[in-house]
Amino acid sequence: MSAATASTGSRIQTYEDFVKVHGLLLAASGLPQSLHFKLFEKLTSETFDGGAHFAIEPCEDGPQRRLLLTSETMAKDSNVFLIDHAWTFRLSDAYKQLQEVPGLAQRMAALMCVEVDDDDGGLEQAVENGGRMTVEEVLESEIRNARESGDGFVRWLELEELGLDDATLLSLDLSTKFPDLLALSLCGNKLENQQKLVEEVTKFKNLKGLWLNNNPVLEKSDCGMEDSVLRGCPKLEIYNSRFTRNFGVWAVGFCADVYGKDNPGSGLLGDLPLQSVTSLDLSNRGIHNLINKVFSPFEMPNLSYLNIRGNPIEENSASDLFGLLKAFYCLQSLEVDIPGPLGDSAVEILESLPTLSSLNGVDASKILEAEKHVVDSMLQPRLPEWTAEDPVVDRVLNAMWFYLMTYRLADEEKLDETPVWYVMDELGSALRHSDEPNFRVAPFLFMPEGNLASAVSFSILWPTQNVKKGDECTRDYLFGIGEDRQRSARLTAWFHTPQHYFIQEYEKHFNKLQSKILPSLPVNSSAPSVVRCGDGSALRVYTDIPQIEEFLTRPEFVITNEPKDADIIWTSMQIDEEMKKAVGITDQQYVNQFPFEACIVMKHHLADTIQKAQGSPGWLQPTYNLETHLSQLIGDYCVRKRDGHNNLWILKPWNMARTIDTTVTDNLSAIIRLMETGPKICQKYIEHPALFQGKKFDLRYIVLVRSINPLEIFLSDVFWVRLANNPYTLEKHSLFEYETHFTVMNYGRRLNHMNTPEFVSEFEKEHQVKWLDIHQRVKNMIRSVFESAASVHPEMHDPKSRAMYGVDVMLDAAFQPKLLEVTYCPDCMRACKYDTEVIFGGGETIRGRDFFNVVFGCLFLNETVNVSQL
Repeated sequence: MSAATASTGSRIQTYEDFVKVHGLLLAASGLPQSLHFKLFEKLTSETFDGGAHFAIEPCEDGPQRRLLLTSETMAKDSNVFLIDHAWTFRLSDAYKQLQEVPGLAQRMAALMCVEVDDDDGGLEQAVENGGRMTVEEVLESEIRNARESGDGFVRWLELEELGLDDATLLSLDLSTKFPDLLALSLCGNKLENQQKLVEEVTKFKNLKGLWLNNNPVLEKSDCGMEDSVLRGCPKLEIYNSRFTRNFGVWAVGFCADVYGKDNPGSGLLGDLPLQSVTSLDLSNRGIHNLINKVFSPFEMPNLSYLNIRGNPIEENSASDLFGLLKAFYCLQSLEVDIPGPLGDSAVEILESLPTLSSLNGVDASKILEAEKHVVDSMLQPRLPEWTAEDPVVDRVLNAMWFYLMTYRLADEEKLDETPVWYVMDELGSALRHSDEPNFRVAPFLFMPEGNLASAVSFSILWPTQNVKKGDECTRDYLFGIGEDRQRSARLTAWFHTPQHYFIQEYEKHFNKLQSKILPSLPVNSSAPSVVRCGDGSALRVYTDIPQIEEFLTRPEFVITNEPKDADIIWTSMQIDEEMKKAVGITDQQYVNQFPFEACIVMKHHLADTIQKAQGSPGWLQPTYNLETHLSQLIGDYCVRKRDGHNNLWILKPWNMARTIDTTVTDNLSAIIRLMETGPKICQKYIEHPALFQGKKFDLRYIVLVRSINPLEIFLSDVFWVRLANNPYTLEKHSLFEYETHFTVMNYGRRLNHMNTPEFVSEFEKEHQVKWLDIHQRVKNMIRSVFESAASVHPEMHDPKSRAMYGVDVMLDAAFQPKLLEVTYCPDCMRACKYDTEVIFGGGETIRGRDFFNVVFGCLFLNETVNVSQL
């Protein structure tokens, strides 16, 4: 949100003053001009009249609310309503505010439907008082029920969330008590010993369904445990909610609600028990091969609805599956991943299965008419997930990404670098999403005194369609964002989108990266000619960098105030054609930047350059440009979650320094929503870095580039460590603590400088490592970075370019280097301020005031003092 501000500072009295001050804001909001005066009236009179036209009601399908119109009718563009902002904050302050502002966490919890339920509290108290049945009581109850209402045999047993550990399970001797068991669920217990568990469950030779979900043993197990269970239970059809390759009538009947606790079936199933099945949900069952004797029109002749989402079904060709599905003459509605086992076109699926009237919840005729290829309108909303033990603040931090909206403040001077997030009040937050909404919402900054200092933020709501009483009022969460900006993928922030598609996109991306191999470029031994003036006089240097003006004292160089008179231009500004014309820079002058160097100094281009050249080297964390590779990132996230791996990611703006608008999170909705504050990369967080005295650190190296072709680069002997202020932890609340997870402290924060030789010595002692080994790995990595640039972007070469770059490096817990970023014209205040010593080669002192003398000597005079060639 940008704002044009009036300088008068007088209070707005008339509509004309309002339009003059807010003209840009009104245009940006999209509010029809016919409603501008009504908005002015409501703002100046502080009229919040939404309650007279709308009602909020709870939804039946989970903890969320919706907004209904209570007026008889409301015509398109007929009214505008003010919505207050219940919570406005900067992301780094969220946790602190929820803790400290009285009533804030409670209001947000209620608004986001994650409040502590009084009924839950009563239940918890009942549990504390012994209200929950013990495992012995559950077993007695099951035996009694079997005797009273059946043949006396217990065939279905659920022992869920009873705190069962390995010893207790063995002591129950379940196989002796229940030899005819068909289904056993041990979900949510404390089972850890793989060997004991396998021995116990494989005693049930007739078992058809086994659920061990949410037990610690699964976090440690591999395929060997599953194989052992399947060998010991040859009749097993469902294992941990997924079909085994032995699935048959019982597994399909379970998914069709034919079999369950009340009707577990028997060892010998009757003839054609699936004859009456009309609806079958096989989603997310891990099915690899659907062509099975039970899945046939003979077994299920009346099947009209089928859901096979979330299954790879990779062992069947699309043509074989079409042949199978065509035989179900009653099949009218199908849900399937697109792209997926039936191909990547909804139109082709419908043409191959002409009896379908609905595909993924969308009318078939509409799909064919619009020629849509990817169709998915039956997305289920992501709902807040929490446990009774979660504090209310944690519930809000997790749920808030379903509700947050954002803007940035700007005046005529500058853009605020840190975005503002806000939650609309209860009425605004009850607006749910629709691809065909009937209302629109936009943030609006009202400045009653005519300046930004007096600004108050609201949202404005108005109808974009004709609406009648009882209609749900909806908005488009991604208004103005189409598929050219990854709309379908971005909906994953609020909805359960098809994981199979994203995993497929990730796997294609991953395989492509694995195929890259960059041959090393030879180290150039012949230096370019020394830069000299024709008359032998000193080289004139123009610079806007104070340290160079102060510390470049060699007689071979002299500072000039006129760029057009300089032999060397060394500036922190980008030199483009426009700037050259404006200040008279010619192609005969040397400049401290290479053409197209954005390929390494902008974070998204850096990752792209390395991936194009080398694929996925170990020193580059998995990195995604969210503007182009969101689907691949979502797939990677889903695979890590599925496999139980760490899912902590760091989001960095393309071109911001000093960790501005940088966030660490494991919340997928947060990752996607953070795209709204500007283009970013998303990079796998180094969750286990090497630590120094318990704190996180990174290293700033200085690289001097004389030439791209041939590649001639040098590493300065001067480098320095940047230390976090707080001890490192992955405790989730620490992710809001800048001084725990970030190391750049020289911009208004407490800076703990440490001399590099002292750091190296202490680090070697603490970790029993040799810094020389680490240093060599760092040198190899830095050379690879610039080899990648030279290989992928040969257009970088320019004989009149010489440059200095900062390369930021972190070490992981195995002391392997990880590239963080490459910085153009790095801040070298520390290098100039502090004397240091050469780490290798005798401990020679390097005076800080000589730093730029050494840099210019290397780049322009071909000297190699206090640098090493890479």
